[in-house]
Amino acid sequence: MMLMNSIQLEQATLGGGCFWCLEAVYQQVRGVTHVESGYAGGHTLNPDYESVCQGRTGHAEVVRIHFAPGVIDYTTLLQVFFAIHDPTTLNRQGNDLGTQYRSVIYSHDTQQRQLALAMIERLSREKIFQDPIVTEVVDLPVYYPAEDYHQNYFNQHPEQGYCAFVVSPKVAKFKAQFKELLI
Repeated sequence: MMLMNSIQLEQATLGGGCFWCLEAVYQQVRGVTHVESGYAGGHTLNPDYESVCQGRTGHAEVVRIHFAPGVIDYTTLLQVFFAIHDPTTLNRQGNDLGTQYRSVIYSHDTQQRQLALAMIERLSREKIFQDPIVTEVVDLPVYYPAEDYHQNYFNQHPEQGYCAFVVSPKVAKFKAQFKELLI
């Protein structure tokens, strides 16, 4: 946990396909103070985007979310996570294929791990998804920030093809489904 301007912040690290999608959504969430795209879960030190995209590093594209738990709790962040990506496709989100696009929750502590597992159990029991959830829940490994040009990508490039046709619909879905969480 970190202290910033007398507000206690916590962190969450999530992978649900391309990090641009998750970053663009979580930047819209009340109580989230910062979102950073990055890489985690691989075997290569200091990975770069090209190596990660080619599947040579074992890393997943992830976002690190800094949030104020007095404003938004971890469980709500997970509800958004499961609503904006497909947790039932192994190593894939839409046309993005490879282990770097896996659905993964990297827990920062035991409580996050328990909350994530409980959420998956509840979603499975309630049959929210037609297929089984394949989201991994593992302890946070070493995290590497992505290159600067990946940060705040959607806001800087909304007309870019991938942003317009993949990221924008996810942001719109989030805004429609979670109006009460919007900044």
